[in-house]
Amino acid sequence: MDPLMLFGVVAIPAAAGLLAWTFLGADNSTVSADDLLGSRGGGGGGGGPTDLREAFLSTSAKDRAVMPFVNSTLARLRKLTPVGWADTIEMRLMLSGDTKWTVEKVIGVKLVLLALGLLRSFSLLGGSGKLWFIQLVGTPVLGFFLPDILIKNKATKRQQLILKSLPDVLDQITVGVEAGLGFDAAMARTAKSNEGPLAQELMRTLQHVAAGLSRAEALRGMAARNKVPELRQFVGAILQAEQYGIPMAQVLRVQAAEQRRRRRQRAEEKAMKLPVKVLFPLVLCILPTLFIVLIGPAAIDIKNKI
Repeated sequence: MDPLMLFGVVAIPAAAGLLAWTFLGADNSTVSADDLLGSRGGGGGGGGPTDLREAFLSTSAKDRAVMPFVNSTLARLRKLTPVGWADTIEMRLMLSGDTKWTVEKVIGVKLVLLALGLLRSFSLLGGSGKLWFIQLVGTPVLGFFLPDILIKNKATKRQQLILKSLPDVLDQITVGVEAGLGFDAAMARTAKSNEGPLAQELMRTLQHVAAGLSRAEALRGMAARNKVPELRQFVGAILQAEQYGIPMAQVLRVQAAEQRRRRRQRAEEKAMKLPVKVLFPLVLCILPTLFIVLIGPAAIDIKNKI
């Protein structure tokens, strides 16, 4: 076997395993700050203060050596990354609602997958043909842009879920306000009784209000975290109602009816687009097969008689 190919066969699984262990492995051995400071053993516990050196050495090799090196390397890569590119990744992560991944981790994964793709391309050197050229060029490109595709797909699905559940959530908030609850209390009850990204956003907004932000700032932050025009319209209507003293229940009722009407229009639009989308598979796949089944036996019979 070619030494370069042998190196690629060994390096690709090793790099993939190291990547999964570094970024996705469970972190069960991390010592908390209380353990390092000896708060559990000191005081009246009678166990004495914890030795910082022993506490540090009791952590895994991943926490002592691998993760600090990885984090410092990723921080340097973040500084070398173009500002617009890093901001785009950060925006997509925010839209996807994923809190486990950071811009640094995404950049690191992109570079690792690019390196694996280049190793795969080097192992294909010396071949020929269109398929070989596509693999040679496409593997590194696909590896580099694969995290972007996955994050963008997750963000798109999350925004669609928010848009789909918005009318029902507004109906529940409206019912709560009309029943005598305050707007914040109605949002809290609705967030607790629902699941999905919109309920999470409502709960996060209420947490920001509890942390000291005004309701207007928290609602604007929720609108900024999600690229859903209907959600921004709802936030704008609530802020205007507070500014001009319009009854909240009336505004919510109008917004809920408007969102239901828009959802019905989106469903009708998809239904009208369906015949056009079905036309190409029908002409290219179904009709030729149907003609073969119907006309084929007759053509064979005519040929045999001639």
